[in-house]
Amino acid sequence: MGRSTTNRPLTFTALAALALLAGPGAAAAADKVHFQTDWIPSGEHAMYYGGWTKGFWKEQGIDINITRGYGSGDTVTKIATGAADFGVADIGALLTAKARTGVPVKTAMFLYTHSPHSLFVLKSSGITDFKGLEGKKIGITPGNSHKVYFPKVAERAGTDPDKIVWSMTDGAAMAPLLISKRIDAAPFYSMHHYYQNKAAKAAGEEIVVLPFEKVGFAIYAASIVTTEKMLSEKPDLVKRFLTATQNAFKWAKANPEEACKLHVERVPEVALDDCVGSITATLDFIFNDHSGKTGLGLYDDERLGFTWEAVAAAQELDKSWDPKQAVDVSQVPR
Repeated sequence: MGRSTTNRPLTFTALAALALLAGPGAAAAADKVHFQTDWIPSGEHAMYYGGWTKGFWKEQGIDINITRGYGSGDTVTKIATGAADFGVADIGALLTAKARTGVPVKTAMFLYTHSPHSLFVLKSSGITDFKGLEGKKIGITPGNSHKVYFPKVAERAGTDPDKIVWSMTDGAAMAPLLISKRIDAAPFYSMHHYYQNKAAKAAGEEIVVLPFEKVGFAIYAASIVTTEKMLSEKPDLVKRFLTATQNAFKWAKANPEEACKLHVERVPEVALDDCVGSITATLDFIFNDHSGKTGLGLYDDERLGFTWEAVAAAQELDKSWDPKQAVDVSQVPR
């Protein structure tokens, strides 16, 4: 007796139905995530904005929306209040907020292994080190962390901080004042050298960078932050978000111009060459000997301890407080 074929159409129908159920509509919905950076979207953020277009977060099942920040303190506040899910914030700002108020936010992954704090001087000034700043005028803005940290830098550089003249000014005027020689030094993050130096060269000058890190003032800086609730209740989402972030950084390191082209598509006010200059300098804070030893996104106890020592001294906080209370790197991809 031959096999019946009457069931065959039903089988095909069932398979077709299953195929429809397994289609895009049946896929798990992507997790919507609001990510806030620490400042305006300059070239140092090209790995985020460019990586957004490239689809690194989408690959991890995340529907990301990226917005600019207004300083690390603001980002920490936005994360704590639920206005954003993840953010970029200087760990110094987080440590300060955590020690003072117990804000329910932690660093989930370290980014910059050392601080980009530096002073810009003109080559024509003859100033080549921090000792040469004695008796000179340094521009500063209210509450600027460069001035807060400078006594520690001066101590390591053999400079008398009492011989420094601080000149209060508007941040937007800082570079023009330096280039026109109305101040002798200006506080900037070192990754901003490219486009500031471009303006200086147009005026027949050249800017030299004096990084705080070069005299041993090596403190952790930018980090990825999120809430304690996110870390405890959605560890898989945290891990996927951090994986996507690391992938975006690795891609940007290998393809800085592509990252910047995609960044400029989203942020057209940034010039492509300025972006490439900034992102190239920024990536040196992430991929270096220190991160090679600790592991990308992780930290060592000694540098974290020194970071807290510097922050506590600057903010007049209890040095005995344990900075690890503000850190949970358990979901960093190994």
